[in-house]
Amino acid sequence: MESIRPRLLLVEDDRALTGLLVDLLTEEGYEVDVAGDGHRGLHHALTREYQVMVVDRGLPALDGLELVVRLRSRGVTCPVLLLTARGSVDDRVAGLDAGAEDYLVKPFELAELLARLRALRRRHPDAAGWLPVGRRRLDVGNRRVLDGAEEVSLSAREFAVLHALAGRPTKVFTRAELLNAAFDHADAPGTVDACVHHLRRKLGRDTVRTVHGLGYRLGPG
Repeated sequence: MESIRPRLLLVEDDRALTGLLVDLLTEEGYEVDVAGDGHRGLHHALTREYQVMVVDRGLPALDGLELVVRLRSRGVTCPVLLLTARGSVDDRVAGLDAGAEDYLVKPFELAELLARLRALRRRHPDAAGWLPVGRRRLDVGNRRVLDGAEEVSLSAREFAVLHALAGRPTKVFTRAELLNAAFDHADAPGTVDACVHHLRRKLGRDTVRTVHGLGYRLGPG
């Protein structure tokens, strides 16, 4: 069966950092491929499809900047976040001009890395394409949920709520946060509860979990 976890390519030669990031990213919900140098990273990126890439700038065999330049010249549009120990303005500009979408200077906070990756995927929905919802997948472009060969259509509001939950599967959203993400400001917080009710009717009660006193989060589906 094809994996429904978003695929991420990590190109990093520091083995200790690689092990830490693989564990972190896997827990966040990514399927992670690893390349220890620029040439292997180029091969992976040209032969497989990824939703996002994390690329160290100081790589052996092929520098991270040159790797990104080669990917862009060959039509690979997957969003790239560059990791680097160089923090000057000129270095950041060079990374962005090479074709990277974001730039994070070492040492960095792990929570910030995850937040930046989520932001990249939100800004590039064509690269994200879909998000896992338990055993199902949320088809972002067509506003539907796929469960094997079966399709479940969603209203605009149902899609907006599920998209918010699936985009941050470990976060507990308050009603106010979901109201802001999916509804007009004139709507009452109870509208969120009604939308969650409809999602559960269509997809099962465990699709959206109630966290009493706080709000909602994505369930196991």
